[in-house]
Amino acid sequence: MKNILIISDTHGDRTELAKVIARHANDTEAIIHCGDSELEGTDEVLKGVNIVKGNCDFGTDFSEETLLEIEGQRVFVTHGHLHNVKMTHLNLLYRAEESGADLVCFGHSHSVAAFHERGVVFVNPGSLLLPRQPREATYAICRLTEKGIEDVRFFERDSGEEMTSLRLEV
Repeated sequence: MKNILIISDTHGDRTELAKVIARHANDTEAIIHCGDSELEGTDEVLKGVNIVKGNCDFGTDFSEETLLEIEGQRVFVTHGHLHNVKMTHLNLLYRAEESGADLVCFGHSHSVAAFHERGVVFVNPGSLLLPRQPREATYAICRLTEKGIEDVRFFERDSGEEMTSLRLEV
């Protein structure tokens, strides 16, 4: 089993980002940041982090999207602004199908989301800095096994406590 730490929309807050990464350093095999870090690609806190460019990230340090292979699962990562995720998930679904993704990680809305559609699991971890829904700052951990995606769990930034009401069992 492999755990993926999924973070988004940290908007320049290195301190909180570093705390969450350190909290899960021993129990996650991959870290994904879904954009709007507002940090330089050379920033030490991003070392080993798979990150994409958000609408508040300027410069050329990050790509708009990436496709990773983790535990035999294809993981598509994007910020979401180019797919209009605040209005619909249909564009993101089409892109996921084009890329053959099993898991899609995205941000932009600052709102937690976890659902599956047409065999694809979608995760928006919310925001570590400026949460909208729920009001708590959040991040997610997705558990993968050789059989596929097991679940998606959400955690409150400050306490690290799981928000069990938001868990998605796949």
